[in-house]
Amino acid sequence: MIRRDALDQLPVRTALPALRAALDGPGSAVLCAPPGTGKTTSVPLDLAGLTGEGPVRRVLVAEPRRMAARAAARRMAWLLGEEVGTGAAPAQGWGPVGFTVRGERRAGPRTTVEVVTTGVLLQRLQRDPELAGVDVVVLDECHERHLDADTSAAFLLDVRETLRPELRLVAASATTDAEGWARLLGGAQGAAPVVEATGVSHPVEVVWAPPERPVRPAHGTRVDPALLTHVAGVVRRALRERTGDVLCFLPGVGEIGRVAGELAGVDAEVLQVHGRAPAEVQDAVLAGGNGVRRVVLATSVAESSLTVPGVRVVVDSGLARVPRTDHARGLSALTTVRASRAAARQRAGRAGREAPGAVYRCWAEGEDGRLPAFPDPEIRVADLTAFALQAACWGDPAADGLALLDAPPAGALAAAREVLTAIGAVDGAGRATERGVRMARLGLHPRLARALLDGAPEVGVRRAAEVVALLSEEPPRAYGDDLAAAWRTARRGGDAYGARWRQEARRLASAAGEPRGGSAAAGEPRSGSAAAGEPRSGSAAAGEPRGGSGVGADGGRGAGAQLTDDAVAGLLAALAFPERVARARRKGSYLMASGTGAELAGAQAGEGHRPGSSGPGDGSGLRDAEWLAVAVADRPVAAASARVRLAAVIDEETACAAAPALYASGEEVRWSEGDVVARRVTRLGAIELAARPLTAPDPGLLRDAVVSGLRREGPGLLRWPAAAVSLRQRMAFVHRELGAPWPDVSDAALLDCVEEWLGVELGRARRRADLERVDAGQALARLLPWATGDAARFDELAPERIEVPSGSRVRVDYGGAQPVLAVKLQELFGWQESPRVAGGRVPVLVHLLSPAGRPAAVTADLASFWRDGYRSVRAELRGRYPKHPWPEDPSAAEPTRHTSARLKRG
Repeated sequence: MIRRDALDQLPVRTALPALRAALDGPGSAVLCAPPGTGKTTSVPLDLAGLTGEGPVRRVLVAEPRRMAARAAARRMAWLLGEEVGTGAAPAQGWGPVGFTVRGERRAGPRTTVEVVTTGVLLQRLQRDPELAGVDVVVLDECHERHLDADTSAAFLLDVRETLRPELRLVAASATTDAEGWARLLGGAQGAAPVVEATGVSHPVEVVWAPPERPVRPAHGTRVDPALLTHVAGVVRRALRERTGDVLCFLPGVGEIGRVAGELAGVDAEVLQVHGRAPAEVQDAVLAGGNGVRRVVLATSVAESSLTVPGVRVVVDSGLARVPRTDHARGLSALTTVRASRAAARQRAGRAGREAPGAVYRCWAEGEDGRLPAFPDPEIRVADLTAFALQAACWGDPAADGLALLDAPPAGALAAAREVLTAIGAVDGAGRATERGVRMARLGLHPRLARALLDGAPEVGVRRAAEVVALLSEEPPRAYGDDLAAAWRTARRGGDAYGARWRQEARRLASAAGEPRGGSAAAGEPRSGSAAAGEPRSGSAAAGEPRGGSGVGADGGRGAGAQLTDDAVAGLLAALAFPERVARARRKGSYLMASGTGAELAGAQAGEGHRPGSSGPGDGSGLRDAEWLAVAVADRPVAAASARVRLAAVIDEETACAAAPALYASGEEVRWSEGDVVARRVTRLGAIELAARPLTAPDPGLLRDAVVSGLRREGPGLLRWPAAAVSLRQRMAFVHRELGAPWPDVSDAALLDCVEEWLGVELGRARRRADLERVDAGQALARLLPWATGDAARFDELAPERIEVPSGSRVRVDYGGAQPVLAVKLQELFGWQESPRVAGGRVPVLVHLLSPAGRPAAVTADLASFWRDGYRSVRAELRGRYPKHPWPEDPSAAEPTRHTSARLKRG
């Protein structure tokens, strides 16, 4: 029986007439409804006609998370007075509300409202673009901007435009860019209608609860333990000051576990909710308490799409964990960031779903305005390999025809296409190959799909599926960093991860063993299966031996059946991440084929742990391995090397077999560590496998190496005697004052035209010593404008020496901003004007020296100096140097280099 009282209390029902009108008109709409108004549960039931209003339609609801999909389906079934079935499918089929997530399907022919994850929706669209039988699609929580959700929206808009204009589409969210989504959904016809539901929200008091002492900012996946201790303290404070259950938001599973440990002994039941939690735990949290006060520690999965009954208080750590990709190093990882203001509002809203509540924010009020307004769309920051494959399979490899709120970054998309090309998922034009289409339907990242498809013939379907399942969801840290050891632990383990791993392994074994014409998508189990890949009664699981199949008991064929678990794990990890095969540089330190360094982590729990160890990687069972296949790694902020979190031992043969595109052998002539190195080298990416010296390297390669060295170390690598330095200064002066055709001789300019002035010497140089013998002055003179004839005037424009009245030829210094002539004062007697250079344009600055060669005066106007400055200099110096002439009228005196006595002797 329909629970009319519960439905009628949902505020969103006041917006339903406008929403139905929008869908009956333009066919699309944006629904903005605050948390708790019923947009996730009431709207689909109404659009499907299950509440008694409107025609019966089949509605597909897409949620960003499995937990939200299951919870929404169960809540809708409850509103209808029914249940989402468990166990085997009933003979009459599933009820009107069902759900499908990866590994679990509770839906059938009678299902009118089906809740799916966005990943399942993508798979369905690729298999059946028309979505036959579906009348309305609701994209819930679109403000979260997950990549699968954005991609699904783009595909659905394409379907509406080209195949099914009658397909109705709703983008629903509590906080979103309504105008942006309206423009996107409306397309060429103009913005789609925006329907707003004003919820009767209960007031939520904001309590600012920053730490008393500064805490270190989060980086990578590390959160300062002091902050977690503070969060636990705030939870205890909330329990003292408020009534009702407490919902605490934390960035990840590790932080939840630590805070749970610090809450030991509180007078409340402490529950942990995250994407890895067993479905029974998630269901128990959403079912409400039994009179015992609860503290629910949750990741962002509890931000939206569901209500946790009994919650009156929210404690917000202010942190979130999001995917980030280092495209330069080929590393993808989750990183901890400050939660956005939109996320903070969503979290706070959990406290006011059922009654007035309070939110304790673990940061200062002054920081709030500096938080980002919205979370970064995944398409801007995540690995785009899976997206690029989806776009290629959709027929738009460049993704430039897709209606997306944010275009994919060109660099990230190019990196993704390189990966897809390397694994054979797309051809040279970017179009999906048959192999690529099969990869896309496996419901895996393309790298893992490659490992499954290429690894299964080598090691057997079942073993390949088990290892890939382990790679598809990183095992708990307690399993250790050795992939093979983690595999053995998962086999033995009775924990929640082990159960999920076995279910996923069965699904993948079924998908990999399924004939190519199979009807069900790999990511979507058939109706009635208890889990994806579960064998039907009386049949063997995919990959298990069948009579006369030739498949060994472990699922391996031939030599694959003889491989150890360590070898199988290593091969599969190397196939998935060939650029991450790594060879040891020293104990605990490795170089990956991509060129990035990798370090084993310190002591970890799990196999291979040695108490008391302290060196790099000493706590890892991988520490003595010569070769590794790195499956999971991240790079801490400001760290030069990646940190290995999960890897498997391999050998060189496996590394080369898994990464054939990176294997190369040839002559290598380059500048390295200050000299030319000429060798024949065999490499696997950045890893040098073997090398021997070259006795007769290719002259062209040799010349390139020498030029590279010169450009790296600069012209100072050549020999610069005083004459060469003087010539360069003179040339620089003329260029500065007169410009063309006089050449620029700065370092940058000389290196740009190195072939022009050093071509002869470069042809003879084979090593650094040859360059160090080159007289730079002789080579530099080649740059003078000989072809135009101007070079003949060089000595006139920038004379190396100037003859002074005494007959001396004195060198001019062009090293400063103005040419300088340093000469003894007595040698200039009778000279009325300062000399000029550059065709008379630039006066020479005269440094007048004492008879001992010490500075006495500086002038650029000799006539003025003789008239005004000479007297003071004469008065000061003639007593010190009485043997030298100091005439009263220097302009009429005879210039001399000698003393007065010598001058009289003639």
